[in-house]
Amino acid sequence: MNKEEFIKILKEKDIVLNDKQIKQFELYYQTLIEWNEKMNLTAITEESDVYLKHFYDSLTPSFDFDFNDQTLCDIGAGAGFPSIPLKIVYPHLKVTIVDSLSKRITFLNHLIKVLGLEDVTAISARAEEHALKNREVYDIVTARAVARLNILDELCLPLVKKKGYFITLKGRIGKEELKEAMNGIKILGGKVVKEVEFNLSSIDDKRCNIYIQKEKNTSKQYPRAFGKIKKKPL
Repeated sequence: MNKEEFIKILKEKDIVLNDKQIKQFELYYQTLIEWNEKMNLTAITEESDVYLKHFYDSLTPSFDFDFNDQTLCDIGAGAGFPSIPLKIVYPHLKVTIVDSLSKRITFLNHLIKVLGLEDVTAISARAEEHALKNREVYDIVTARAVARLNILDELCLPLVKKKGYFITLKGRIGKEELKEAMNGIKILGGKVVKEVEFNLSSIDDKRCNIYIQKEKNTSKQYPRAFGKIKKKPL
């Protein structure tokens, strides 16, 4: 998917990029490749692959969910996915990015400046530590390619405010992961409201976006220390 195809397909999804947004995606790609030579941010470097597998993939949740001026926390965002593409398209989002690797946060702070983004904060912290200090304060929490869902749910749902959403972008075994995470999602106060399976492109590249609404407040005993979460998922 080249840049022109990216713009065209988004338009078919009723997302019309203006000149500023198109330029921001161009700068995003250039900055990503430039910094990727200094640190390992992504194994995907071909422009067409970045537009498809990073930019477009990051925006797929918006095909089934209304983003506007909510607060959004992106856990384990790496090089900024999905939060930065979402922020470019929905500039009124108030974004907090949490990643445990300080080098990535350095990149993200540089990227935020280059793209001229406002209301975006990048924090170097472990997800469970951030959750202890920011319980149930976000409208939306996102996570892409971080961990299996039965681990991820305990890292993310405590951050979501009641009636808010945890949106996770998964690959071909997303539904399988969901089955093993259902008990934990319930314990943490969540309810699965939508599962959307699709092929990212014409090739067999399956994806599964899962939308979980927070129905009840999460017990204060969660999240546990990461070692406990990993050793014995809910």
